[in-house]
Amino acid sequence: MMFSFLLIYYGDEEKRWNFEGSGSEGKEVFVRVDLNVPLDDNSNITDDTRIRAAVPTIKYLMGNGSRVVLCSHWAAQKVVMANDSIGEEVQKLVAGLPEGGVLLLENVRFYKEEEKNDPEFAKKLAALADVYVNDAFGTAHRAHASTEGVAKYLKPSVAAVANPKKPFAAIVGGSKVSTKIGVIESLLSTVDILLLGGGMIFTFYKAQGHSVGSSLVEEDKLDLATSLMEKAKAKGVSLLLPPMWLLPDKFAPDANSKLTTCEQFADSASHGNPDGWMGLDVGPDSIKTFSEALDTTQTIIWNGPMGVFEFEKFAAGTEAVAKQLAELSGKGVTTIIGGGDSVAAVEKVGLADKMSHISTGGGASLELLEGKPLPGVLALDDA
Repeated sequence: MMFSFLLIYYGDEEKRWNFEGSGSEGKEVFVRVDLNVPLDDNSNITDDTRIRAAVPTIKYLMGNGSRVVLCSHWAAQKVVMANDSIGEEVQKLVAGLPEGGVLLLENVRFYKEEEKNDPEFAKKLAALADVYVNDAFGTAHRAHASTEGVAKYLKPSVAAVANPKKPFAAIVGGSKVSTKIGVIESLLSTVDILLLGGGMIFTFYKAQGHSVGSSLVEEDKLDLATSLMEKAKAKGVSLLLPPMWLLPDKFAPDANSKLTTCEQFADSASHGNPDGWMGLDVGPDSIKTFSEALDTTQTIIWNGPMGVFEFEKFAAGTEAVAKQLAELSGKGVTTIIGGGDSVAAVEKVGLADKMSHISTGGGASLELLEGKPLPGVLALDDA
């Protein structure tokens, strides 16, 4: 069930399968979207990923004759169109929608009842429609009126359910093991291959007795890293660490850099790797190793970059993963980008539209991968 609910939010065919036969044609459909996008000091949108992620759902419902009522929160920003989220005037606007029409409600965060998941407020939201669709995965970990409460009063409340095809691989990156403990432990119960990248790998390498110079290491997580590697072995999971790193002499975009391996790094006298050097990206051999492993899979989920991809000089590993996943998607492999920096990476290289599913919910993605129950998902009929 781990990936059952990513599919409705960011899929294409899977999403349509569930809508077909749901009885939404010609009816009012209440769609919880996530339009909470970042703004600069002049209130210009700096990243419209979440808005674009909602478009396929809206277009599909419009094309099938639904009257679409969109609901979202947006920090403290005012939105136009409907002047309220509930009430008689909003009901009149909904009633006046033609088939295929769309209405955007006022920011639900203006109501304290939203975050309190007030039943009466949820019932008033539900009174606007016949069907409920939650397309705001980034808010599904919160039990709010528009994510959990409204589902109690609208039937059907839909989600798509699917099991990952095997072999199943997960790519987990990021700077610290501590932020991904729950994710890794949960994935070890389901994946066939687990690829680790980013700064967290050096905690694993040090736990194996390797020298890692000034690379990021969580000293208090060395025993945990050892335990996770032992669990992977016991469960038959192929856990792969990058065999080669790219080492800069400082944390900066213009740093000098060199390639090295664990063995070379340990022999600092012969290979000139002073303790002050740190790993900020995976090397070509690592990319090759990961690529060969991913070529054997049918389902891949990716959460976290391979290195400091914000610096162009150290973005090669992350960009290589993005490009391979896009290529594999074209061959029928299901590729799921699990939020946060991974989404930013595929956006950066212009490949977001090539992936099977993209989750714009960072915190919710992590909680789902950790196996935690999400109120906005559990409330759905098909959960």
